[in-house]
Amino acid sequence: MAPMMDWTDRHCRSFMRLLTTRAVLYTEMLHARAVVHGKREQLLGFASGQSPLVLQLGGSEPDELAQAAKIGADYGYDEINLNVGCPSSRVQSGNFGAALMLEPDLTARLVEAMREAVSIPVTVKCRIGVDEQDIEQDLDRFIDRVASVGCEHFIVHARKAWLSGLSPKDNREVPPLDYDRVYRLKQRRPDLQISVNGGIETLAQCAQHGKLMDGMMLGRAAYHNPFILACVDHQVYGEEDLAMTRTQIVEAMVPYIDRELANGVRLSSITRHMLGLYLNEPGARHWRRHLSVEACLPGAGVKVVLDALALVESIREEAACRVS
Repeated sequence: MAPMMDWTDRHCRSFMRLLTTRAVLYTEMLHARAVVHGKREQLLGFASGQSPLVLQLGGSEPDELAQAAKIGADYGYDEINLNVGCPSSRVQSGNFGAALMLEPDLTARLVEAMREAVSIPVTVKCRIGVDEQDIEQDLDRFIDRVASVGCEHFIVHARKAWLSGLSPKDNREVPPLDYDRVYRLKQRRPDLQISVNGGIETLAQCAQHGKLMDGMMLGRAAYHNPFILACVDHQVYGEEDLAMTRTQIVEAMVPYIDRELANGVRLSSITRHMLGLYLNEPGARHWRRHLSVEACLPGAGVKVVLDALALVESIREEAACRVS
């Protein structure tokens, strides 16, 4: 699951982990300075059972990133990932994210500093290029330089990033996808682990990419339709199909919700990640509306979730009876 700002927080990941035990989950991108100097438990804390879990960091200062990586490793993250793909203006002003693709030597120093600070893997998520870069020569040059300091896994978003003229949203949609370029990278560097990201919406598409790539990264498609993850362990990893039903998933979230509410978390901070669970199913609109409205009210508790579940299950039963 891709790192997504404002989305893949600890509540989202706890929910997603009920759907799949094998898919690798990523945090939102956290700036190294915030990790070093900010409220660490609030930024980095997570419930047990979220592994395999990757902490994605942003930054451009070797010492700062090394400190942040060490803190993340001590918190129990399984891997540290450096963001070299975000094209937002705020990120550019700090000379990190996708802007680092223009500076392979600096990126290599950042990765080297983090690798020296931790014993867990340090990986890189990047684009196929930025602005007017040549996606053949410049991407190869970037990958080779960063791999030379020991980075063995690159997650490549198969689009260029345009650092001016396009919003972050447009950068996810407007530049054309070029999966073949990522395939060529893997063919040229079979010694590296190369995963592909960008525009992947189904597990069938994952299966096609999986014939040539070491990994596939799902993002917004799985966030908006999270039940797609319930098939990952069986269809992608070949395990026995033990996926829970939607009802079981909601019921399994109840203890987590109770604990978080007791710690002062607002119900809507958790349920906003669950709105797509019934996408394209009977009762989906009622599920979304009930949670969207009721979970935001003062004092909203777990009963809101159970009432929404009862409502949608009633609608589903009626639909099943009409079909039979």
